[in-house]
Amino acid sequence: MNSAVEHQNEEHTPLLQKQAGKHSVPPKCCSVRSNLAFMMFLGFAVVYGLRVNLSVAMVAMVNATNGQPTSNGSEEKECPAPSGPSNTSHQNPDQPDGVPQYSWDPETQGMLLGAFFFGYLFTQIPGGYLSGRFGGSIFLGGGVLGTAVLTLLTPLAAQLGPSWLFALRALEGFGEGVTFPAQMAMWACWAPPLERARLTTFSGAGSNFGAFVALPLTGFICNSLGWPAVFYCFGGAGCLWAVLWFILVSDEPRTHRRISDQEKDYIINSIGSEGGSHGWSVPLLPMLLSVPLWAIIITQMCANWSYYTLLTSLPTYMDTVLHFDLRQNSFLSALPYLGAWLFSILSGVLADSLLEREILSITTVRKIFTLVEIRVSIGLLLPAGFLFAVGFTGCSSTLAVTFLTVSTTIGGISAAGVFMNQIDIAPRYAGMLLGITNTFGTIPGVLAPIAVGHLAKNRSLVGWRNVFCLSAGVSAIGALVFTLFGSGRIQRWAVREHGTDADREH
Repeated sequence: MNSAVEHQNEEHTPLLQKQAGKHSVPPKCCSVRSNLAFMMFLGFAVVYGLRVNLSVAMVAMVNATNGQPTSNGSEEKECPAPSGPSNTSHQNPDQPDGVPQYSWDPETQGMLLGAFFFGYLFTQIPGGYLSGRFGGSIFLGGGVLGTAVLTLLTPLAAQLGPSWLFALRALEGFGEGVTFPAQMAMWACWAPPLERARLTTFSGAGSNFGAFVALPLTGFICNSLGWPAVFYCFGGAGCLWAVLWFILVSDEPRTHRRISDQEKDYIINSIGSEGGSHGWSVPLLPMLLSVPLWAIIITQMCANWSYYTLLTSLPTYMDTVLHFDLRQNSFLSALPYLGAWLFSILSGVLADSLLEREILSITTVRKIFTLVEIRVSIGLLLPAGFLFAVGFTGCSSTLAVTFLTVSTTIGGISAAGVFMNQIDIAPRYAGMLLGITNTFGTIPGVLAPIAVGHLAKNRSLVGWRNVFCLSAGVSAIGALVFTLFGSGRIQRWAVREHGTDADREH
């Protein structure tokens, strides 16, 4: 395994050396690269809106009086619903006349919630490879547009049956799978090394912001207009964003029509020869033998298990265990993502500040932020501990929501850690590497909702305790792996020596 000579002189990475002789730095505010980050932020907010709307809409789509297990008569008494007319969580949520509801059991719901990730698995690596070869803008914009158009068909697919809806959600994942690799490929051309964390974390923070906005908005639309309107609204928003994206965005600074010469020269010179297109040939064998790359893969899989568990199944927990009504459910399910959004942006700014002042190396910075995100802080598994504690809160909705919010908020610091480490170790192959790591990282998205459907099929406190404890344990394993094997240094196989594909194979 080529675990790296890369650790020699790790405190003096090429990324930092490139900035030593820099000229004047153009303003960050209102720059083209900042505008690109803002467009990506909005894009990923739309992406996650399209991804999570089914999680809340499912509560309104399912007829609560049918298809639910009733073999254990005591399970309803574990956490009795609060008295009063405002709470109707186990009655059918109010829907306008003519809006259909379905009798889907918990296993079917778990399969439908995980269907998106079946398709999402298959386009990560091709999307990363093609984005690195042809540029990422067409794939990012096209992925969002295709998913948005398919989202408009969700009510029709639900009427035709769960198999049709499963296939449609899988196709949505297939289209959306190219978006994150395309983002990474674009930042390899656009992000100066000392601004990399703040630009990538700000743009990627759109995902948490999208979840925070989409979850309560979905609940409001379901109550006001009926659940089919959710998919029409989100699908329309995605189509509108795609039009603006194709008008305003370019693959790299050289081809942008409105960028100033000062900003263009700054970006190109600071990135140097390690950015840009990687050509048709990629060093596959060295990639497969790269210890730091496998550290990212395993860590991302472990971190995503808890993230996707909450993203897809938290509204179900709020409904079946804590008995919140649909509006309360959607708002409280969104609350953890507000903290994660704010912390992810702050972590990017802090990470770049540490690098600019040469206080810490890239490897050290990435490990620090990954340790916090992957649930390790000051020798304790902080977010994992809070997630573990949720399983023992019993019927205390206040404690459960508090622990979930704290756990996910601290997890937002991950944005400056493992989730941008690909661009550190191989800038020119960043899109493809993210495709590889995201492919493995999507496996929990497929398995976690199914596991929840089985573990919590009786809607019992013990079942959900097992769900949260499993998530906490998996996250802790990821923390250990990245601590031992992660790196922030450019790998030898990623260095362009003489500009030829043959050279790049070494």
